[in-house]
Amino acid sequence: MIFTNLKRIPAALIFISSLLLGSNAVFAVIDPQDGHLDMGEYLANNAYGFLPIPIVITEPAVGVGGGVLGMFLHESEEEQKARKQQALTATAGDAQLLAPSITVAGGAYTDNGTWMAVVGHRHTWNNDSIRYLGGAGYGRANIDVYKRFDLTLPTNSPLSGSLGIATESEGFLMKHQVEFRIPDSDLFLGVSQTYSSFSTAIKSIDLSLSGDEWQLPTIDNSLDSSLSGVGIVAEYDTRNNLFFPTSGSSVKAEYLIYDELIGSDFDFSTFEVDAFQYVPVSEKLTLAFAGSYTSLHTQEHYLPPLSQPYIDMRGVAAYKYQGNEVSTLQVQTMWHLNHRWTINAFYGVGSSASEHKELFSDSVSAYGLGFRYQIARRYGIHVGVDVAYSEDQATGYFQVGTGF
Repeated sequence: MIFTNLKRIPAALIFISSLLLGSNAVFAVIDPQDGHLDMGEYLANNAYGFLPIPIVITEPAVGVGGGVLGMFLHESEEEQKARKQQALTATAGDAQLLAPSITVAGGAYTDNGTWMAVVGHRHTWNNDSIRYLGGAGYGRANIDVYKRFDLTLPTNSPLSGSLGIATESEGFLMKHQVEFRIPDSDLFLGVSQTYSSFSTAIKSIDLSLSGDEWQLPTIDNSLDSSLSGVGIVAEYDTRNNLFFPTSGSSVKAEYLIYDELIGSDFDFSTFEVDAFQYVPVSEKLTLAFAGSYTSLHTQEHYLPPLSQPYIDMRGVAAYKYQGNEVSTLQVQTMWHLNHRWTINAFYGVGSSASEHKELFSDSVSAYGLGFRYQIARRYGIHVGVDVAYSEDQATGYFQVGTGF
């Protein structure tokens, strides 16, 4: 397990900031109100100012690696003045102010040859009555996917096992989403579109039966495929902050149809719901809850290995637990030592199955600890590290936000 040394994070951010701002950078990023490291003033008052976000990867599915993202915040002069005025009189960040438009760009690489380059943008118009979210990326993913099976032999004896399939995919992915607020409400309705074009090859196949393992022969293969989907999205959002909410809730549902009429090589549909609830128990303690459900329906006998839903949760290897039905439940406690430092503990359980009725008949759990530091008080941006444990394996994550 490799992740950033906890004691070095503030020093590392000061060093990165000094490279960006020059010799007087350390003084430029010290908050005059509390004397702590803070990049809010720099982000607001420099036309090309951005927050460098280290990417520290210890994901079991792709190996160990890292990279960097640049987060750019865009505000009008009026928004900057309002946020600055509140920052001068409060210590908890401008939680109640409209979140600025955001652009992120960067890339990462891991030791198993996986790499990516991405760009994304979030924008709002007319006092948050219209929201846009979009992004695109290109890269290569060397990922092991797993197919579990349960069979009944002619002798009525049960047989269970799994196939471990090492895949190599390279290609392009983009997604766009536009939402419109229902007047005088916290409900948004909109449309979404996604497109990807990948070349996927199977490098090896491992068969596991009752603890015994064999490697099956493979042939030279490569499948070029395009997936194109359009759909509708609904979102209810009362969170008090986009980056690090401490109260309110968010529920988002999306239904997508992939069809050859819109350029997809495979026909299927997906339905996904993500829900979050933040409960301020006291000034020092916040409880957070998260739940997700994803389903896939198709008449196809084959789909590209990375198109099927999987358990996405801290501590669990991506794509290890796939199924047509996937659900997760998570809880997190956040203890706010002061307005800068927060300690968090979390626990989650997830399940994947071929049918809805089989969900949580078998499951995987994960738990861990972490911390957050409020690096931009003006915007309420928190960064930190989580260490998660699952199946006797520890994984570290460099986080921006709550970790959900």
